[in-house]
Parts: sequence; C-alpha cells; structure tokens
Amino acid sequence: MTEIPIEKGLQLRRSHLEETRRVVVKVGSAVLTTAEGLNTEVLASLAAEISWLNDTGREVILVSSGAVAAGRRKLGLGRATISMREKQALAAAGQASMMHAYEGVFAAYDQAVAQVLLTHSDLSHRHRYLNVRNTLLTLLEWDVLPIINENDPVSVDELRFGDNDTLSAMVANLVEADLLVLLTDVDCLYTGNPCTNPEARPIQTVSRVDAAVEEMAGNVCGLLGTGGMRSKILAAKSVSLRGCCSFVGSGRRPGVIRDLFGGEPVGTFFLPQEERLHSRKHWIAFTLRPKGYLVLDDGACRALVGRGKSLLPSGILEVRGKFEIGDPVHCLDRDGRAIAAGLVAYSAEEIEKIQGARTNQIEELLGHKDGDEVIHRDNLVLL
Repeated sequence: MTEIPIEKGLQLRRSHLEETRRVVVKVGSAVLTTAEGLNTEVLASLAAEISWLNDTGREVILVSSGAVAAGRRKLGLGRATISMREKQALAAAGQASMMHAYEGVFAAYDQAVAQVLLTHSDLSHRHRYLNVRNTLLTLLEWDVLPIINENDPVSVDELRFGDNDTLSAMVANLVEADLLVLLTDVDCLYTGNPCTNPEARPIQTVSRVDAAVEEMAGNVCGLLGTGGMRSKILAAKSVSLRGCCSFVGSGRRPGVIRDLFGGEPVGTFFLPQEERLHSRKHWIAFTLRPKGYLVLDDGACRALVGRGKSLLPSGILEVRGKFEIGDPVHCLDRDGRAIAAGLVAYSAEEIEKIQGARTNQIEELLGHKDGDEVIHRDNLVLL
C-alpha cells in the first residue's frame, strides 16, 4: 500500500465529501446494543446525525443490525448460546421492537422511516435486484428514510449475506451511492495492533485496497475481530470499484458523521477507484455467488487476464459443481486462485463433455452448439 500523507489525504476526502449526495450508513450490533438490548442513547445520537445529513440536502439509507438483541430483551432470553433457529426467531420478535425504537427517535426530527428486509436472493436475481432499487429510490424521492436489515427469520445459508457490511456494500452499489459509512466499535484501521504494538499508527486514507491493506484486518483493538474488520475492508473494496468512497469509524464517538463531513481527521477513509466496473459486471463479480468452478490451464488464464479474451473449452482442465446455463461460476488457475467470475453459456454436464476440446468439436461432442465460448467476455469479470 502506498501511504498518502495526512494533509493530502484530508484534502482528498474533503473534495469527495463536498460532492457526496447519497450516503449509505451501516451501524453494527457492537455499537447499537448493550447487554440489556438496544442502546437508546446511541439510537438517539444516530438519528441526530442522519437528520443533520438530510438537512444538508443529502439522501441517506440506513443499514442496521440489532433485531436479535431487541428480541432477546423482548422475550427475556438471557443465555449466551443460542441456536440458529432461535436466533431467527429472536430476529422475528425483535424487528418490530427495533423499528418502533427507530420511529421514536426519528419522530423528534419529523423524519418518516420505512423498513426493508432483504435476503441475498433478492439481489442475486437481476429482475428483483432492479425492483429493490426502484423501491429504495422511490422512498428517497418521498423523503422517507429506508432502514434495511437482512431478513433473518427466512434466511438460510444460501440466502444469507453473511454480514451487514456485505449487505451495506451491495445496497451502496445498488443505489449508486457516493459514500458508504461503516460505524463500528473501533476508531480506524491501524498499521499494527495498537493493543500490542506501541508504534502502531492510525491510517487515515487508503487509496486502494490491496493485499497489504487486507492483511491489516487483524490490527484492531476492541470487540471487533479480524473477520469483522476484514468484512469492512472488503466492503470498501467492492464499492470503490463502482466509484463510491467509504469510511470506517467509531459509532460511539458523538458527532462522528458531522466531524467526517467537517473535515476532521477521524476514522479511515477509502478512496474510489478511477477505473470503474459497469453495473452489470459489478453485479456478476460482487453480488452473485458462484454455483461452480472451472479450473483453467495457464494459456487460458493468460488469455483472460492478459488479453481480455472469452473463455473457450480448450483451456478448461476441470469442472467442479453442478450448474446450468446462465449460472455464475468462478474461474480458477491451477493453484486454486480465483481469477475471474462469469455467467456460463453451457451447463456443467455439457462443459465436462467439451473441456479441452477445440471449438469446431463442440457440435460433434454435444449434438448441438450454442456458441464457441463457454463464457463470453461480455459476461466475464476479472477478479
């Protein structure tokens, strides 16, 4: 990572923030909840911050955790260990309480709110993806604050986002937000672990999320673990490729959003990338989950990465998983590294029959031919 001087970094963030018009704010359970349930003081502070943002003429979408904690308090379930089935039931009970709490704190600012519950499948189907986008944009047009959470009571493994950092990044990309704000229980990203390394320095500005930045995920001190910070870094990486900035900062710091927009050196700011992915290709790369994998030879990897070519059957060494025409897959090199994501033009069963073959052999091997390419470059994104 090329470190940006502090003053230059502050100038860059101020420049981007001046142009910011649409913001997605994500706040996690570590900030919103206590052992007794929802932290009403934090909720009130969050409402004040978001209402201030609205008063500056900006549009805001809130992605919020907290339903399970609210359900625990509501039903009096105090034990530490709960099953997934129980967690889903607690979320069902807690959603109403959480929204009631939000309606209460935002009523002080005459701000109407709306609940939007999503599963991963809502965004992995292109038609439903666009329907969700239209709903959110309509709410913003009506000056209604969308409050989004994962639909935990109906989510199963294949339908889950995994965490609300991933969900908030997908929402930011969906509505073409200018800024993603991730509020957590740590101040920022550090060069080392400040709990064990006295020389660890805060990183104020990240120009690009590379391997060195991802390795810093463990450099946190607080309740947020390596996985938690890593998901935030990956969320920042995802939105940067659509031209969106992101910010990681403490949700417990009073006025943190005002300080951010006021140019104060708070948190860590991630800059957008100049080379931006088209919306559909970004959807393929960051929203769709692979239903299978294709292992490629060295020549095919060079053709995809170095020359921007389509994937032909001759370069495929192995097919993993079961998938149908149009399903998303990841392309792997010989060492198992994912180099590309794409939508296949043939099923797994058909690709197994034509792998390693020349294009002029496809019809002979299958009895039909839908095209030369297993994945056309228009449906392929480099990872």
